[in-house]
Amino acid sequence: MPEGDTVWQATRRLHGALAGKVLTRSDLRVPRFATADLTGRTVLDVTPRGKHLLTRIEGGLTLHSHLRMDGAWKIYTPGQRWTGGPGHQIRAILGTADRTAVGYRLPVLELLRTAEEDRAVGHLGPDLLGPDWDPDRALANLLRDPARPLGEALLDQRNLAGIGNVFKCEICFLLGVTPWLPIGELPAERAALLPGLSQKLLEANRDRPVRNTTGLRGKDLFVYGRASRPCRRCRTPVRLADQGDGSRERPTYWCPVCQTGPAPAPGTRNGRRTSAPYI
Repeated sequence: MPEGDTVWQATRRLHGALAGKVLTRSDLRVPRFATADLTGRTVLDVTPRGKHLLTRIEGGLTLHSHLRMDGAWKIYTPGQRWTGGPGHQIRAILGTADRTAVGYRLPVLELLRTAEEDRAVGHLGPDLLGPDWDPDRALANLLRDPARPLGEALLDQRNLAGIGNVFKCEICFLLGVTPWLPIGELPAERAALLPGLSQKLLEANRDRPVRNTTGLRGKDLFVYGRASRPCRRCRTPVRLADQGDGSRERPTYWCPVCQTGPAPAPGTRNGRRTSAPYI
């Protein structure tokens, strides 16, 4: 699933292609909005809100979309071949005189009144890359349920908006605790660092084509995607297990030496024995 930095990049591309221009083509391929016609209206701006994209259009309208696991917005020039996927995966087309934005595999696409945007994104916590970022409120949200595992709390967009599974794993590594540690047991000094560290990581990556949390060239991530490979700090093999976020289980990576706290037993994923642990 795209995380806050990736959504920010997608939004900037859409804004650069559409903002201030009149729509000459409009095609929303979802039953509820299939008859909506936005042609002749000017796109005012495209704004990210956590992992959500808000395309604001003249006349008090907002096209709300979410990429989830494999959705994407692609930008094309006139005559350029569309390469985002087969035609049946297209959910939205917004065209101007010189650019066409095509939304592929968008699981969330709705047209709503701009004044009612809160209906779509009002539940979100402070946006790590947004003007509403408030580290104190984010920390208070996270600590509201002290028994909740840290990794689950970080993925809950109601606490703070923009963190996904990659940043979850990397943040926990940098804090030196496992994602299964109850957040209320996080030492106070590390808890105080949590909001600023999270915001710093996303902000550092919002303009990067390749995500990097280590600051080292060619060694982009500390633990994510590195199951069975040596920890970059202590050389212990990185482990892998599943952790839920309230909606689905997610592969979660950690170093059993550099990170303290509870963790699943070796060789299990989601409580089930695996034939090839941590691969």
